[in-house]
Amino acid sequence: MTGMAASVVVVSRGRPALLLRCLRSLSQMYHDAFEVVVVADSEGADAVQSSDLSGRVKLVRFDDANISAARNLGLSQVSGDIVAFIDDDAVAEPTWLSYLMSAFDDPQVDAATGFVRGRNGISYQSRASTIDETMGVAPLELASVSTEVFAGRPGRAIKTEGTNCAFRLSVLEQIGGFDPAFEYYLDESDLNIRLALAGKTTAVVPNAQVHHTTATSERRAFSRMPATLFQVGASVAVFLRKHAGSKDHKPHVENAVGTQRRRLLRHLVAGNCEPRDVARLLGTFTAGIADGYKRPIVEPPRIKAGKGNFLNMKIAAAPPLHQVISGRLYQAKRLRYSASKAARSGAVISLYLFSRTALRHRVCYHPNGYWEQIGGLYGRANRREPPIIGTTFAKRVHKEVNRVALFRSPD
Repeated sequence: MTGMAASVVVVSRGRPALLLRCLRSLSQMYHDAFEVVVVADSEGADAVQSSDLSGRVKLVRFDDANISAARNLGLSQVSGDIVAFIDDDAVAEPTWLSYLMSAFDDPQVDAATGFVRGRNGISYQSRASTIDETMGVAPLELASVSTEVFAGRPGRAIKTEGTNCAFRLSVLEQIGGFDPAFEYYLDESDLNIRLALAGKTTAVVPNAQVHHTTATSERRAFSRMPATLFQVGASVAVFLRKHAGSKDHKPHVENAVGTQRRRLLRHLVAGNCEPRDVARLLGTFTAGIADGYKRPIVEPPRIKAGKGNFLNMKIAAAPPLHQVISGRLYQAKRLRYSASKAARSGAVISLYLFSRTALRHRVCYHPNGYWEQIGGLYGRANRREPPIIGTTFAKRVHKEVNRVALFRSPD
């Protein structure tokens, strides 16, 4: 395992409870040496200072709604050799950072990205992909579940996931940080294109996994229904100007508008909005595009990392133990209390609650610091399984424990 120190940057705005949940998951990492830099608005910063995590993270107050500027501010405070990023509405498996960092044992690796699970905690929200200079995303085929290293090329980059990625600090100091013109959306994609242009390599690490809830924010509802598409449109325009160059932008802009229209129509069918909302939101998107064509295109901001002390978030010398608690759904109250108590003692807890049904399973990370999987004893956990599974309670628990063993156990 790499001996390099890691810095994890978390940007948060308007979600103090989720920020604390994210930090709780980071506090359970098996990795030996890592610090956490939190860049948060006043609400999030106050929540951290009032929690038991105060003093274990570097905290920077920042109230502007600009994720690129916030990430750059975080970069200015890091002291590690490798900088990882995770969103405030995501949580990391306890092996996440160790897997991600292990990619940098190869001195040729400049960046790394892992897999992201979606709302049910089982299905994948994103895996390996590439992105081109016109925002075209394509799947990236992997030979196995082992780490693979890829080199981008001008016009086609390896896509890192903003909520699950890491970079050598020296590389970011060389090519620049995040472009503040991307206030929201395409910010890491812009960085990916610049990495490819500089001939840098990216490792895809399937076992480095986070769970992303895509929670409510000032830009979208829990249903993912957007409140505005202005900054999305602006980022589309800036991206095309920077990377598509003299190519005709019109078909790519029209494609982006069509993508947003189809997305909004799906929300309309689902009952998340009214017809007038579709027209209004498309109006914010086209207004954002117009604004993006006016924004100045400047050199990437120079990154100068802080030279302060490394604040190791780890407080225990030995890695936490992984413990399994299981039972019937009617025992949930008692078992959740036991899980919370064990998590407070420093253990990584997987709680399994099964009913005598064929309900589908879902996984979540509880704010009290434990992983919970709930569903029917005979229900499927992923889409590849049959709708009804014949099994016993003991066999089902054993199967589900094995399914996550790579991510919950340090060995």
